[in-house]
Amino acid sequence: FTSFLHFPGDPEEVAPPLQQSFMIPKKEINMVSDMAKWKRSQAYADYMGFILTLNEGVRGKKLTCEYKVSEPIEKLVALLNTLDRWIDETPPVDQPSRFGNKAFRTWYAKLDQEAEKLVATVIPKHLADAAPEVAVYLKESVGNSTRIDYGTGHEAAFAAFLCCLCKIGVLRVDDQMAIVFKVFNRYLEVMRKLQKTYRMEPAGSQGVWGLDDFQFLPFIWGSSQLIDHPNLEPRHFVDEKVVNENHKDFMFLECILFITEMKTGPFAEHSNQLWNISAVPSWSKVNQGLIRMYKAECLEKFPVIQHFKFGSLLPIQPVTS
Repeated sequence: FTSFLHFPGDPEEVAPPLQQSFMIPKKEINMVSDMAKWKRSQAYADYMGFILTLNEGVRGKKLTCEYKVSEPIEKLVALLNTLDRWIDETPPVDQPSRFGNKAFRTWYAKLDQEAEKLVATVIPKHLADAAPEVAVYLKESVGNSTRIDYGTGHEAAFAAFLCCLCKIGVLRVDDQMAIVFKVFNRYLEVMRKLQKTYRMEPAGSQGVWGLDDFQFLPFIWGSSQLIDHPNLEPRHFVDEKVVNENHKDFMFLECILFITEMKTGPFAEHSNQLWNISAVPSWSKVNQGLIRMYKAECLEKFPVIQHFKFGSLLPIQPVTS
């Protein structure tokens, strides 16, 4: 599974500088017919390989279990803590419309300005040249400052950001659980705070027919965590008591909790797709179904992928292997 990630051999060995010229990632998918290019690209293969590698890595594991936390992981959490602190320093402004608070633009401008410096704190000196390329994915991962919206395309940019850090050897095979449980989970907390604070609109939402207004990956990885659980079955996640008692251990239930905080009315009405999923007999079936759905509803949808950017680490060139 991990063959697509070019991890340096021994974890202790210092990776030699990559013989690679980095570049500022740019848009390549400009019309619907370009989608074929994306599906054949090295970027698509590497991105999907990364998602599936992590899916295996967290299988059957609780958020609260023991796992290795390396220095780059700590630094990524610190980076996310900085973004969180900036939210506190940038309160919403009074404005007539309820949604899309303009203070988000002030918050975003700060990230836009500081992103490269933030990324430089995570990567070693000999890889400093990679910072401008990698920072683009970080900036794309927090929502759109013009529309003040957030959706699965932004979430994909954050996964791409982490994938790039793996490709340059900053994150390694034994960081898998920490990537999901520590870094991605912290990212989710910060995104939820952004969504609440600035009342962000869902980007490209399919409304009641989508899985969720804002996220998708934590449902995939969260369902993998629950595979072979001795007593929690898919039918249990619509039970409030079960969610309240177990959400700290499982990403999937944390997502359900957030939905019920944000939405009113019967669950079956505001989250029809998830309601349907609760009828699936096993978590492994849920997990497989969500991976298929993710490809179809997110990665193969032009409105989502047209914003994806391609560089030297996630190239648009066709798969070579």
